[in-house]
Amino acid sequence: MTDDVLAVHGGTPLQGQIRVRGAKNLVSKAMVATLLGDTPSRLFDVPRIRDVEVVTGLLELHGVKVTRGDDDGELVFDPANVESASTDEINVHAGSSRIPILFCGPLLHRLGHAFIPDLGGCHIGPRPIDFHIQALRQFGAIVDKLPDGMHLTAPNGLHGTKLELPYPSVGATEQVLLTAVMAEGVTELRNAAVEPEIIDLICILQKMGAIITVHTDRVIEIHGVKRLRGYTHKPIPDRIEAASWAAAALATRGEIEVLGAGQADMMTFLNVFRSVGGEFEITDARVGREGVSAQEGGIRFWHPGGELNAVALETDVHPGFMTDWQQPLVVALTQARGLSIVHETVYEQRLGYTDALNSMGATIQVYRDCLGGTPCRFGRRNFKHSAVIAGPSKLHAADLVIPDLRAGFSHLIAALAAEGTSRVYGVDLINRGYEDFETKLAQLGARVERP
Repeated sequence: MTDDVLAVHGGTPLQGQIRVRGAKNLVSKAMVATLLGDTPSRLFDVPRIRDVEVVTGLLELHGVKVTRGDDDGELVFDPANVESASTDEINVHAGSSRIPILFCGPLLHRLGHAFIPDLGGCHIGPRPIDFHIQALRQFGAIVDKLPDGMHLTAPNGLHGTKLELPYPSVGATEQVLLTAVMAEGVTELRNAAVEPEIIDLICILQKMGAIITVHTDRVIEIHGVKRLRGYTHKPIPDRIEAASWAAAALATRGEIEVLGAGQADMMTFLNVFRSVGGEFEITDARVGREGVSAQEGGIRFWHPGGELNAVALETDVHPGFMTDWQQPLVVALTQARGLSIVHETVYEQRLGYTDALNSMGATIQVYRDCLGGTPCRFGRRNFKHSAVIAGPSKLHAADLVIPDLRAGFSHLIAALAAEGTSRVYGVDLINRGYEDFETKLAQLGARVERP
């Protein structure tokens, strides 16, 4: 890992302006949806991240022609010649991603068969694929488990069904949507995820010709159609990356304007950010003389000086506090006076990154108990899923090894906030979800270098 390390000289407030593009958690699924159309699709504001490269490779293996459009960040997908790909090639391309399982429904519709390799992704909990397989079987797929992975066929086609999720999983909801839109008949999904990225995926599918109704109480109804066309779409901005930079501004006592960030999908985060003692301003797009936008809007985040406040929060599915927001925010909470409590209810093993923060001088204890307002599904089990953060703590430099994507960015924030020079190993993992983050750090005045 000697060529995958960043030297971070901490202690400098981050100041300046950066831009976020389309949401990582939407863009890759929008790319998979292009398989369902019989005409080309255009997707704008696509970030240059590793997950996009992985899905691009998988689409090209299956005969989709992927080209860059005229605009920066524009991709064009032509699915005219969708074909089978070899299992070996799929395994090579999909090793670090969990996206391939979402190819199943579209490929079963287009080709009548699909393949799921062993799945990768971040190690933050098992994230079982059992429901994906069960759902595909209910639609009519036959699943054969072989040593190289799972082979799926649909000899009688796919048919609408009734499903209820044991937990409102984003991935499982995406699986049902991408499969049900062309399944014969009506599909009803109960206890569905309703994250903004899910709603944006539904918007894309509706543009393609799908009939999808989002009812109250997490019920989604899909009427299958025989044909879908391509789409043209600009995705919602990445609310996880925006919140990560906001936490970096707070932890380093700096000020960062995140162009492209949207207020509506970040309201829960913004409330907590303000409760902690951070300040923000919504910056609307500035219009030039001829009615053309001179600069897009965003959100400006800053540390107003003085002490930060300890808070108690629980992660939850939308519209609750997003699990991907808690790691970067916890770094800022190490600088708040008093005891902050974080109860993680989405992933059972997401607090392992706190060991690294403790090695830098933070005081964080993790517990098996539910330290939130309500017991969660991890209660009375052997998962350390609650944390108590005592602050303020003076952070000092350390050697850090990145365990997963979101924890990795948190380690980076901690190194930027600490005194001295830290060496952060495994930083290339951050490229999975943060576009060109080293250039953005330079734009904000961070002192980082590849040793």
